[in-house]
Amino acid sequence: MFKFAVVAVLLGVAQCKEFIFVNQHSDTIWVGTLGNAGLAAPSNGGFSLAAGEQKSISTDDSWAGRFWGRTGCNSGTQHCDSGDCGNKLECAGAGGIPPVTLIEFTLNGWQGLDYYDVSLVDGFNVAAQAQPVNKGVGSSQYDCGTAGCTANLDPGCPEQLKVYGSSGSVVACSSSCTKYATDQYCCRNAYGTPATCNINDWAVNSASYFKANCPGAYSYAYDDTTSTYTCTDSAYRITFH
Repeated sequence: MFKFAVVAVLLGVAQCKEFIFVNQHSDTIWVGTLGNAGLAAPSNGGFSLAAGEQKSISTDDSWAGRFWGRTGCNSGTQHCDSGDCGNKLECAGAGGIPPVTLIEFTLNGWQGLDYYDVSLVDGFNVAAQAQPVNKGVGSSQYDCGTAGCTANLDPGCPEQLKVYGSSGSVVACSSSCTKYATDQYCCRNAYGTPATCNINDWAVNSASYFKANCPGAYSYAYDDTTSTYTCTDSAYRITFH
């Protein structure tokens, strides 16, 4: 393996990163994938993952983008109650419709580190975690640690932010920004700095609800210091709960 890596570097061959998806949720998850601008969507944007199933995909080591889980999907219509990307299994360049839990990666970023997080900035639809496979926790919990959470935030979601599916049950929890799209809730314009975007002033406070239950996930736009993780590893595990 070491000899191959050296030869690959000398020949300019891109190294690969492996993403291992594990479904510990009770139902099938339709995974969505989307590359950042100009980058490919792995597996043409999506695939199904049955309860208890595990699948792996690979990207090059400079990839950046997002993954998400779609729930309540109908294999006939290919429509999902949450995280839908346009009634199709393979999203093929389309993103998930909020509210949706996002698992975000920037590989080989600043100082050669991989940056990753689980974001609830666009809301929550399914519990998810991201963690390195081969590295242990380093000098802090954000150094090769586990991002995200295992809590189901749908039942306790503030009533104004609940999203109901076709069966009448709660399938997602909107963020205040996704629901109301105001400058204050979305931390933009006059509220577009860490100092002016004060979540304690929010009348409907998704950020506090998310952070209290999922301290390892992004809760709003300026939640960087307690939500961004870094590592250098050859593989990452993404688990849906």
